[in-house]
Amino acid sequence: MRALFIVTVCISISIILVLSLLPFYHEVLMMVSLSASATVNQSVTTSASSLFPLVSASPSQVPLPPQSSPSSSLQFNISATETEFDAFGIAKIYPTKEGGREWFINMSDPKSSPNFSITDNANLSHLSDGSWRINSSHVRMVINMSDDQTEWKNTEITGFVRLAYLNDSQLDSIRDISNSSFFSNTPISLDTPDDEEPQDLVFISRSGRHSSEVPCEGTAYNGDLHTDGSVGWKKEIWHTGGYTEERARHTVTEPLLGKWIGWKVVVYNIKIGNDSTAVKLESYLDDSNTENNNWAKVTELIDSGGWYANTNNSEFFRAGCDKVKDHIITEGAPFIIFRTDNLLLDFKNLSIREIQPPLNVNLTNVLSL
Repeated sequence: MRALFIVTVCISISIILVLSLLPFYHEVLMMVSLSASATVNQSVTTSASSLFPLVSASPSQVPLPPQSSPSSSLQFNISATETEFDAFGIAKIYPTKEGGREWFINMSDPKSSPNFSITDNANLSHLSDGSWRINSSHVRMVINMSDDQTEWKNTEITGFVRLAYLNDSQLDSIRDISNSSFFSNTPISLDTPDDEEPQDLVFISRSGRHSSEVPCEGTAYNGDLHTDGSVGWKKEIWHTGGYTEERARHTVTEPLLGKWIGWKVVVYNIKIGNDSTAVKLESYLDDSNTENNNWAKVTELIDSGGWYANTNNSEFFRAGCDKVKDHIITEGAPFIIFRTDNLLLDFKNLSIREIQPPLNVNLTNVLSL
C-alpha cells in the first residue's frame, strides 16, 4: 500500500507540473508562430517593395513585374491552365464579355478587315515574316462600329509592333500626304522629327472624331508607349483644347526600337465611393522579342476626377462642350485607334475585345487621379 501511495503522489505531482507549465508552452508556441509570421510578412514586404509602385492586382489577374531599373527583366510567364487565349494565341488579361464584340485584323489583307480604315489610305507593304509595314509618318488605323453595334466601352486592345525612326528617303516617299480631314484640318508636318514632336506608339480608346469641325466628339484615353522605354497615359476631353498632361509616366524597359514588342491597353468603368463611376486604366508590355506571352503590367491608375485639361479656362470652355475641366470619360465612343507619330511602323495581330471587368477592384495601391 505504501508503494502504491508513493506512485499516486508522484503521478499527481507530475500532472500539476505539466498543468503549471502549459501557459509557458503556449507562450513559446505563440512566439514561434509570431516569429514565423513575421518572417513571412518580411518576405512579402521585401518582395512587394521591388514591384512596380502604385500597382495592385487581384488574384485573378497576372502578377506584377519587377521594377528596379530599365535593364531589369519585366517578363513573367502566364500559365496556360489559368489563362484564356485569343484567336492569335495571345493571352487575355480579362475574359471577353458574354456576347461582346471581338475584332481581329485580317493578316492576309488588313484593309479588308471589318470596320477598318487608315487615314489618307496609306500604303501597306507585306513583309516576308507575314507582318505589315505602313508607309506614313503619322499613322491612324481606325476601327469603327457598324450601325447596329453599340459604342466601344470596356475594352482590351492588343497588338505587336516593331518601331524604327524614319530616314530622309522614307520621308521623301510619303511627302504627298498633306492633311487628314478625319483628325484635323491642320496639314501634317513631314519634316524630320524634332524634340517638340512625339515619337511614340499610342493605343486610343473611347475616341470620337478628332476634327475641328466637331471638337466635342474628340475624346480619348491614350495609352502611350515611348521609344525610350517609358510609358504613360493622356486624356483628351475635346479636340484640341482639352488635352491633359501625361500621368503615370515612367521608364519600364530599355529603348524599344528595332524589335518586336507587344502592347496592351485596358480601359473599363468601376464603381467607387458612394456608387460614383470612375475609369480604370491599365497597360501591359511584352518586350521579350519572342511573342511568348511574357506580359507585364506596367501602368495602372484610376480617373476619378482631378485630371484636368492643361489649357486655361477661356480656351477650354470656348468649344461649348458642356463638360467640366476634369471630365471623366465614362461614356463609350465609336472608335478605337492604333496610332504612331514620326516612326516607321511594322505591325501584326491587332485586336480589340469587349471585356468583362473584374467584380472586385483593389484600390489600396492604385494611383487615383
